[in-house]
Amino acid sequence: MANPKSKPRPDPKPHSQNILELLSNLNPSIPQFPPIRSLAITTISDSQTLIFIGTVAGDVISLSLNPNSGGLSLRLRVNIIGKPVTSIHVVGNIGKLIVLSDGFIYLLDLNSLEPVKKLSLLKNVSVVCKRFFSRNNDSLNGCFFAVAVGKKLVLVELVLSGSPVILKEIQGDFTDGIMCVSWVDESVIVGTKSGYYLYSYTSGQCGVIFSLPDLSVFPRMKFLAKECKVMLMVDNVGVIVDSEGQPVGGSLVFGEGPESMGEIGGYVVVVRSGKLEVYHKKSGNCVQRVPFVGEVGSSPYLVADEEDGRGKLVAVAAGSKVMCYRKVPSEEQIKGLLRKKNFREAISLVEELRNEGEMTRETLSFVHAQVGFLLLFDLHFEEAVDHFLLSETMEPSELFPFIMRDPNRWSLLVPRNRYWGLHPPPSLLEKVVDDGLTGIQRAIFLKKAGVETAADDEFLLNPPSRADLLESAIKNMTRYLEASRHKDLTPSVCEGVDTLLMYLYRALNRVDDMERLASSENSCIVEELESLLSESGHLRTLAFLYASKGMSAKSLSIWRLLARNYSSSYLKDSHGANHLQDTIKDISSDQETAVMEASKILEASSDQELVLQHLGWIADINQLLAVQVLVSEKRTNPLPPDEVIAAIDPRKVEILLRYLQWLIEDQDSGDTRFHTAYALLLSKSALDANEKEHATQNSEYVNQKEMNISARGNNSIFDTHVRERLQIFLQSSDLYDPDEVLDLVEGSELWLEKAILYRKLGQETLVLQILALKLEDCEAAEQYCAEIGRPDAYMQLLEMYLEPMNGKEPMFTAAVRLLHNHGEMLDPLQVLERLSPDMPLQLASETILRMLRARLHHHRQGQIIHKLSRALDIDASLARFEERSRHVLINADSVCDSCHARLGTKLFAMYPDDTIVCYKCFRRQGESTSVSGRDFKKDILYKPGWLVTR
Repeated sequence: MANPKSKPRPDPKPHSQNILELLSNLNPSIPQFPPIRSLAITTISDSQTLIFIGTVAGDVISLSLNPNSGGLSLRLRVNIIGKPVTSIHVVGNIGKLIVLSDGFIYLLDLNSLEPVKKLSLLKNVSVVCKRFFSRNNDSLNGCFFAVAVGKKLVLVELVLSGSPVILKEIQGDFTDGIMCVSWVDESVIVGTKSGYYLYSYTSGQCGVIFSLPDLSVFPRMKFLAKECKVMLMVDNVGVIVDSEGQPVGGSLVFGEGPESMGEIGGYVVVVRSGKLEVYHKKSGNCVQRVPFVGEVGSSPYLVADEEDGRGKLVAVAAGSKVMCYRKVPSEEQIKGLLRKKNFREAISLVEELRNEGEMTRETLSFVHAQVGFLLLFDLHFEEAVDHFLLSETMEPSELFPFIMRDPNRWSLLVPRNRYWGLHPPPSLLEKVVDDGLTGIQRAIFLKKAGVETAADDEFLLNPPSRADLLESAIKNMTRYLEASRHKDLTPSVCEGVDTLLMYLYRALNRVDDMERLASSENSCIVEELESLLSESGHLRTLAFLYASKGMSAKSLSIWRLLARNYSSSYLKDSHGANHLQDTIKDISSDQETAVMEASKILEASSDQELVLQHLGWIADINQLLAVQVLVSEKRTNPLPPDEVIAAIDPRKVEILLRYLQWLIEDQDSGDTRFHTAYALLLSKSALDANEKEHATQNSEYVNQKEMNISARGNNSIFDTHVRERLQIFLQSSDLYDPDEVLDLVEGSELWLEKAILYRKLGQETLVLQILALKLEDCEAAEQYCAEIGRPDAYMQLLEMYLEPMNGKEPMFTAAVRLLHNHGEMLDPLQVLERLSPDMPLQLASETILRMLRARLHHHRQGQIIHKLSRALDIDASLARFEERSRHVLINADSVCDSCHARLGTKLFAMYPDDTIVCYKCFRRQGESTSVSGRDFKKDILYKPGWLVTR
């Protein structure tokens, strides 16, 4: 079966484009109308074009053509000397005709053909060519033309009076005789039998452009007014050169040497072998052939164009017959190509016209859209969408009727634009495919009957299936709508694009894309999609869509339903399953997805009733997500703590613990109820953990399967051990009720926790007993004594070490450690009285001696510090006295160091750095900041004394 994505369309057949069409013709039956020898054409206005004919009998005939109606009529006729008129040139800027006949040049009035003036100065003239400029120089007085007189080239200026002025006579290497001439800007191109030459009017230099290969080849040239270039013929090849003689672009290759040449727009028109042929200048292709039936053999074929570069009309003459062709309007050319299904050629033409400034950017977009619709109805959906995407003006709503049946919500948004009427009106893609397949079957039948059709040959040879075509159509429509989402569209069109895109995703069963669109910012219309998604079972997509539209309650209901369905499906399928582990993993993943999406909604919701309604089933699946819902910082209004605590399942202890922790630590709650509840829950958890730990240690065998299930269902949501958290909280908080907590842990083995509680209650003896005797933590016991700060606490601790309760042996090592570390805090006599007779002398003697020495050292050190402090005080008093005893001498010349005013008898002040200011400046600056900017509070000034130095 053929792939519905067809290959690129083949290039159109040659000569299929209509560039020229016959506008009018004149074939007079007057016997005295002689054969035509020369031809010229010029446009006077939009409604009048003049055609000038030179006959073999010496007549100059003026015909009038109306380009709008096509009417061609005889206007004027004048005979010169009865000799053949070799050439006619229109000089529009001076309103004259230059006529060459019998070697002489005659001037005729452009409108009246009279009076005839002969330029006797120039004789034996064989060729005449007027000068062309690459820029508009119509404002120049007179005109310039070049004439060939034998083997000599003469450059002439014709002033307004009609008198010729010879500018230069050039004796070049023209021994073969001059046969054709073109004068462009400052260059004169001359053609002889031996080759083409370039003469520079400014420098006077003459050189060869290129030589002709065969003496039998006659030179011919044609000035191309549109680009201001010259086409030089070499047999049947036309080489285009610029004004400097340099080849530009490609060459034109004709089937055989043309009899006459003309130009119309971007094309070259030639007459040969009884046919009018049109060649594209850039590509060199022959794009049109028009059979031309003239008086063959009686007179040469002649082609004349508008030398001003208008490029709209061309005249052809043969014998006594004159025909006028006009360039088919660009729009009609494009339509013709599209009707023949030459899409690539049509686009190339539009782009060429766009580059040449003859067609707007909007028209190019219009044509791309038109080509897209034609390709769409030809079942080339990928290429059609490629063109739609290239159209900047096409609206996405133009494709809505192909996706959703009319009438619908967006029917009025669809522009009723049939373009050029080349394609049928929009219809559903199914109908487009069916009609296209019917057309293919009809074309196959006609082809077998020998009838040519415009159907695609690939489809005829290998017809695609309906399913493949419909899938290709939907995929490419999806591609276009996806690209349209990035455009600047109206809200209504955005709604249509996103909603229909969801329809197409559903048709292709692209579930991931459906969910991605529904969960992102979108303009989908929920009412249009609810039944579609629910009936097709895409509840996840519908839940995402509800959430994106702020319909949280509906979205949460779906996630809750999905989570339960996953669970029940697991229970149903797991009976007798051989791959239990894989089933658990898959179902758990689906449930996790449901609960995760639901928690995202609830984290941002301030609807208390909604949050508490769905908290339970979320907690059943993932307690950590349930906690995140409760402690979320995303919601604007926090949930009331009392109602949250009441709604939490008492069995979900860890959720309640984490929520209370968040209230206390993150929200800085000072409610004693929360602190006490948190302490009690932590204590219960610590007691349970302690019991499980002892049970595990005492157990000889633990079923591995039960451990795995327990680990899966009871993983703690805390990162640290529960007893560690309990101890930290009991120590840091002062807002819980220690008595209530103590009642709970009184009979347990949580000795450190009980020590913290007793300390909160101020029962120092019980704290020391637990630390020293139960926990045997000497360092903690000594630290607690240091916190108490009284010597009797150390003595009480020593007594506990020496006389422990409950028959426990004396803790001599701990007692010696206490004496060693804090002996200076103990009275030696009391220590000796408390020492037990059973204590080894060698263990206590050194410690007691060290204790006595320490006390003596401590006493003497205190005396030294006391004496030094007294000396410092005396030194400071002396320095203060000296400062106050200083004398300052003020005379009549003394000035303030700040404002420089004379002090005289004014009050003044002196700073420690000896600067003096008046009392006004002293009040302004203050007593701590000197005039120099020194702040004596921050930058203290030291002065040497007998004891204190810097």
